[in-house]
Amino acid sequence: MTPEFEEIEEIEEAGAQFHEIISGENAIGERLDKFLADELPLLSRSRIKQLVEKGLVAIDGKLQTNVSAKVKAAGLKYSIQVPAPPPCDPEPENIPLNILFEDDHVLVIDKPAGLSCHPAPGNWTGTLVNAVLYHCGDDLKKIGATGRPGIVHRLDMDTSGVMVVCKSAFAMTSLGHQFQNRTIDRLYHAFVVGAPKHPLKATGRIEARIARDPANRKRMTVIDNDSTKGRSAATNYETLKIFGRTEGGTPIASLIQCKLDTGRTHQVRVHMKHIGCPLIGDMVYGDNNAGRKLMSRLPEDARITRQALHAKTLAFTHPVTSERISFESEYPVDMKQLANFLAKL
Repeated sequence: MTPEFEEIEEIEEAGAQFHEIISGENAIGERLDKFLADELPLLSRSRIKQLVEKGLVAIDGKLQTNVSAKVKAAGLKYSIQVPAPPPCDPEPENIPLNILFEDDHVLVIDKPAGLSCHPAPGNWTGTLVNAVLYHCGDDLKKIGATGRPGIVHRLDMDTSGVMVVCKSAFAMTSLGHQFQNRTIDRLYHAFVVGAPKHPLKATGRIEARIARDPANRKRMTVIDNDSTKGRSAATNYETLKIFGRTEGGTPIASLIQCKLDTGRTHQVRVHMKHIGCPLIGDMVYGDNNAGRKLMSRLPEDARITRQALHAKTLAFTHPVTSERISFESEYPVDMKQLANFLAKL
């Protein structure tokens, strides 16, 4: 079972294989996945589908993420990137963990920014999985998916805050259902450039479908909600604070609290950009004039070097005791320093 909050894995190029195929006359009208599977017999059709959906297939240099697309003509160049296979098993590593709660079934931690949740191409060691294997022992390898034992949800590498790891199969099943049924509460705090269009109306909801950006496979983007591509995504937000005003009266920055109904890759970052409020420090989604101008105003001790996003609160029903438990994480130093500067605007 794949939890509702399971995010799309970011793919790096390290160790990947590349294939190029030129379509012939006899391929015209064939579905993309069938055509590529016939041309690359070592890859199954389901594996081809995964590669297409992850933005690893291009036609004459343009990404194609629609598996059912047809081959339109002869002479088209199809480029396929196949990521390197992961190592057999992640190894335990003595990496310190900030543990908020632990019993035989769950481990709740305060994840620092810069720590990846699990091994992936270009980042096989030094991850949260390596750390929890050292802490919990090899029995954890029996829990969850191969290569990411105990991981039922994820935070971006550069997002800090509270998250839970499962230590038993029962907990993995229970929390997986809770994520799918949207009964787990996760609150994020995001420091953003500007503010929602109506900041005096403190709350709002963003329902905007998210898919991989066809122009850059490492980014996600909002697409038409009627599209068959991507996945639906919903973010409830509340404006907690407004920081400063421009000469025209526009807020310089604000603190937004986000409660997720879904957990898509980069969801908060993409949705905040979608409403014109990219996260401070986010060089993937927030590199615009207003963002650069604000960053230039930050003193060195407040110049955050990652997206200003923190998983503040996590609440779920304990899989064994059925008790509703909640955990909160304080801002790390870089976000405290940013908050202190913004409060003076």
